[in-house]
Amino acid sequence: MTGSLFIVTAASGTGKTSLVKQLLATTNDLTVSVSHTTRAPRPGEIDGQHYHFTDTDSFTNGINAGLFLEHAEVFGNYYGTSEESVRTQLAAGIDVILEIDWQGATQIRNIFPDAIMIFILPPSIATLRQRLSTRAQDSVEVIERRLAGAVTEMAQYVNADYVVINDNFDVALAELKAIIVADRQTLSRQQQRYHRTISNLLNTQVEE
Repeated sequence: MTGSLFIVTAASGTGKTSLVKQLLATTNDLTVSVSHTTRAPRPGEIDGQHYHFTDTDSFTNGINAGLFLEHAEVFGNYYGTSEESVRTQLAAGIDVILEIDWQGATQIRNIFPDAIMIFILPPSIATLRQRLSTRAQDSVEVIERRLAGAVTEMAQYVNADYVVINDNFDVALAELKAIIVADRQTLSRQQQRYHRTISNLLNTQVEE
């Protein structure tokens, strides 16, 4: 059975990484594709777990070799998704989440038109500013740049299949999980998963 591809995108600081992390911890047969990036690791980040950290030359060589499904430059750093990794996991029947920005999401949609896009929005700009400041991972200058680009990023929500407002974390997590669960009950997924069961049901002679 082929897995489903989910795209989770949002403006920086909206909380998508925390939501995806908790979603993975509570949902079976679901994984997140670990992106490649040229930015430096933040405190506590582990290579291969949070990102595949690489240098600019290696990344651009990967682009030229066609190794990435999508790639984008964000605030001076490159980010990209390995095509081989995603296709291998989907072929194994595992649902895959791509936690990427809207530019990458657009590229993925061109390759996987059936990919399910989920947009995470904050309840307000004030909340977004507070979250960016509280996590203390970026300078004031970087935070202001992220906020300045946030409106442009968030305007892309109209291209999504689902929108989740991350005001209350537990509520947003439940809504995000509901989307995954609902997709697994669609006709095509259930026909693949329960082909033998359905076949037996429809071909059984019921005695009167």
